Amino acid sequence: MENIKIVFLGTGSAIPTINRNHNGIYLKYRDRNFLIDCGEGIQRQIRKAGLNICKINDILITHVHGDHILGLPGLLHTMSKSEYNKKLNIYCPKNSGNFIKKFLKLTGVHDINYKVTEVNGKFIENDFFSFSCLPLKHDVSCNGYLFQEKDKLRINKKELSNYKIKGEEIGRLVNGKNIYFNGKKINYKDLTYLEKGRKISFIFDTEFCDNINKLIFNSDLAIIEGVFLNSDRENLENLKHYKHLTIEDAANLSKKNKVKKLIVSHISQRYEFKEKILLKKAEKIFRSTIIAEDFMIVNL
Repeated sequence: MENIKIVFLGTGSAIPTINRNHNGIYLKYRDRNFLIDCGEGIQRQIRKAGLNICKINDILITHVHGDHILGLPGLLHTMSKSEYNKKLNIYCPKNSGNFIKKFLKLTGVHDINYKVTEVNGKFIENDFFSFSCLPLKHDVSCNGYLFQEKDKLRINKKELSNYKIKGEEIGRLVNGKNIYFNGKKINYKDLTYLEKGRKISFIFDTEFCDNINKLIFNSDLAIIEGVFLNSDRENLENLKHYKHLTIEDAANLSKKNKVKKLIVSHISQRYEFKEKILLKKAEKIFRSTIIAEDFMIVNL
């Protein structure tokens, strides 16, 4: 199974703290490197994490609020000074593309080949994985994203040991094709098993909506915002106005949608050094919960 590497570059909310930068997540799978959101200071976070900005292929923007895009001009500027030689794809929600283009034009020269594309539904697909998105409910256009690895046929080595099958014939089996061995037909199902692809979902800056359920259902890992605790009632009206989820919301959604592991991120500055309290609240609802930290690495 191919490794999926996730690096949390920024786990804070609108106001950064000593320990939490603005939003940004790095995902590496095979030869593709994705950046989900690009908060202020992201390029420095990338360097501190020991990652190479010139290996980024795609940037996925959830929405155009400052804590999710203000790092974009600086990142592209450094890329242009670092001999970046790829085509950089920048994906964003509907009605956001022109804003991002104007923003990048306003903030200076970015001498690299980049393209800004508004997306809804599946927008990347190859033999190994896909990336798709659905609109969420925020006060600007906002996307939730889903990385989905393709299911794969794998050779059952124990069963294969009963035959002297090699090379090209094994390739046919894992491509779902039957073969003939010593004049006998062998069904590919007898020598293979299905390895289910993994799902990773990203949900930030939204109130409840059905598209959250569609994106996170059966996720191996759901990364969901948890800006406040329900108990901070003096902030609930503020929370509703800005359309965000609470820690408890993230846990309840994960439990409801059969998520295997939840990582709560996009956390308000008021909880600096109070992560144990957040974790305790979440675990009462959904035990398989982690509170994200800057530079935390997750390998799946």
